[in-house]
Amino acid sequence: MIRVVVADDQDLVRGGFAMILDAQPDIEVVAEAADGAEAVAAVRTHAPDVILLDIRMPGMDGIEATRRICADTSTRVLILTTFDTDELVYEALSAGATGFLLKDVRRDALAEAVRTVAAGDSLLAPAVTRRLITDHLSRPPARPAADALTQLTTRERETLVHIARGLSNAEIAAAMTLSEHTVKTHVSNILTKLGLRDRVQAVMTAYESGLVVADR
Repeated sequence: MIRVVVADDQDLVRGGFAMILDAQPDIEVVAEAADGAEAVAAVRTHAPDVILLDIRMPGMDGIEATRRICADTSTRVLILTTFDTDELVYEALSAGATGFLLKDVRRDALAEAVRTVAAGDSLLAPAVTRRLITDHLSRPPARPAADALTQLTTRERETLVHIARGLSNAEIAAAMTLSEHTVKTHVSNILTKLGLRDRVQAVMTAYESGLVVADR
């Protein structure tokens, strides 16, 4: 059973998401929160697998809540955002969020997103990756610089490039003529060597180190 906390300051949004998720046979909503402080407290109390976290909330916002949750727990953070107007998505991902969901997400996609991040994968579409990186190329690096990439083998660097371009493990395997098992090993090695939490941070590292250049 996947244990979930839903955090959003809008009662209808929070309640709607909780109802949809609770209706799934493999998902249980263990708590709801109306702001960042409540979200952090709920995670510490219930130790959920995943928290759906609104990026904009009164008091402690989603970014600070993400930072505290990712620093102190193993709960994976899935950001709720309108994205088209949220310039804070990048900061949330930098703070450790696993990915994002648009607030108008379909109910089936909502449940599948929770399952995806609970299984250890990230949720970040290639188009979103490009926009995030392009919008924030001028920011100072927050991840390992280019010299940190010297720890990677040639194959691992190639794998990182494909990750940054939004390819799945199956697509990377096809592109590199490798088995998916080998690709998974490369991905695991990349995260371990660079001290990264997940594929989202790997994408950011690839761009911030200059390994991959964003399209302008």
